[in-house]
Amino acid sequence: MDMNRRGVLALLGSGTALAVPGAVQAQAKVPAITFAHGVASGDPAADGAVLWTRASGPAGFTGDVALGWIVSETANGAPVAQGEIVARASADHTAKVVVTGLQQGREYHYRFTAPGGEQSPAGRFRTLPVGAVEELVMAVASCQLYPGGLFNAYADMAALPRLDVVVHLGDYIYEYGADGYGAEIGQRLNRLPDPPHEIVTLDDYRRRHAQVKADPDMQAAHARAAFICVWDDHEVTNDGWLGGAENHQPETEGDWATRKAAAMQAYFEWMPIRNPEAGRPQEAIYRAFEFGDLATLAMVETRLLARDQQAVPKGDTPEAEQVPALLAVREQPARELLGPAQQQWLEGVLAASVQAGKPWQVLGNQVVMARVAGPDLEAQLGAEAFAALSAKMPEAYRARIGQAIAGYRAGLPFNLDSWDGYPPARERLYDSFARAGSRPLVLAGDSHASWANNLHDAAGRLAGIEVGCTAITSPSYGSLLPGIGRLIEAANEEVAFCDQDSKGYALVTLTPVQARADYIAVSTILARSFERRVTASFTAAADRAAPLMPA
Repeated sequence: MDMNRRGVLALLGSGTALAVPGAVQAQAKVPAITFAHGVASGDPAADGAVLWTRASGPAGFTGDVALGWIVSETANGAPVAQGEIVARASADHTAKVVVTGLQQGREYHYRFTAPGGEQSPAGRFRTLPVGAVEELVMAVASCQLYPGGLFNAYADMAALPRLDVVVHLGDYIYEYGADGYGAEIGQRLNRLPDPPHEIVTLDDYRRRHAQVKADPDMQAAHARAAFICVWDDHEVTNDGWLGGAENHQPETEGDWATRKAAAMQAYFEWMPIRNPEAGRPQEAIYRAFEFGDLATLAMVETRLLARDQQAVPKGDTPEAEQVPALLAVREQPARELLGPAQQQWLEGVLAASVQAGKPWQVLGNQVVMARVAGPDLEAQLGAEAFAALSAKMPEAYRARIGQAIAGYRAGLPFNLDSWDGYPPARERLYDSFARAGSRPLVLAGDSHASWANNLHDAAGRLAGIEVGCTAITSPSYGSLLPGIGRLIEAANEEVAFCDQDSKGYALVTLTPVQARADYIAVSTILARSFERRVTASFTAAADRAAPLMPA
């Protein structure tokens, strides 16, 4: 199917006029306001959702702006809810409305209006169902490096005939400057990051969010369905943990807590997410969503709340003599990703879902959970084929790949930033699954690759199944070594499918008897016209002993 951006917003009904509250129309002496960053909805409930927009004014505009908002059952229907919200200068002129009082399991349309009568694009969201549910359709997305390519995956997502919710697992923005990660493609596409330097301050993070939200395909996807989001590392900076990050240098970039607070403030301003519950730290964005009698979705936080420092940053290739010390760090029993409070909360959520008779517990989690050993390219390809492949690589890559293979042979996993870097914490989590009586469907982002994994505890019992979505644009190992995903599959019992080459998203469909994952890929992220294809499909029965299998 050949797709382009023309007509996507028309499909969303963005040209339809809705009534406007007179109180907002009557305001005077307010500069011309537009909605340059579109609209978004998120964190749906049975009776409503969070609605988001931003009021854009002329250069130098600093005042607060009262906006009207309307919700209707059809694109041109009568309002069923309406009101006013102030887009405050102190919040970068963003505005979030928590709408309540709606009917469960219904699709709604919404729009904002500026004081001068300017109307935003229209958006849609679906409230959570209560009672019997026959089907749930979720798009799963992550890792959208803005200079890394065009957001064609979002154009495809926006055109889906059925979409209940989008689960975004993080890396909505990246921190790098115009000479950093993805810069070569960004220069080719005239798609370099704003601001052009690495982002550190509140203004920096706001500008980077604004750039992403200005993308037409991003706007189309947000207007299509509600997003349920968590951050990963790049919303602050690469390989974040409780006390710092690989890409944070205090001597030149200041205090870690200050940078993290600025990034989180911009995130809460610019994303359609509910603010943390009173009494919780800002980092505690874990929360749950109930889809009738069919499924519970529990979103967890694995970056800023409790994570211990990585044994080694992802992508690093340690020397052979460093490997024993790194393995010893990896096995330290006290190392955490979730932390005790969050894990106790999660176990309670899973147990309640099981006790309610729901066939599916879904875990929205940032990083890959499966055991993944790195591929031994030389052994798997053969010495002659490996030598020919190496000869085609730049010298710097040849040395790093050889070093990485030596580390894998010594026992290092493929990615120490994932759950593989914290095996005791993973076993504690699997114990929580067992106590709750759940074999959850785990969703994972971060890796820039598609995965279908069957998760096993230390005793070899099936603990869960995992669907990992590839990146919207961010590069992966397949950019350097096409087909490496097949070698990862061959090297790992838990990995049923791995695609390191494609860009796109995962489409997960749940019914009372089956979960299905379709891995959607776009043919290019370098041109606006593209074709979509399904690279693989996997299913699992609702039986708690059933693994993921090819469809």
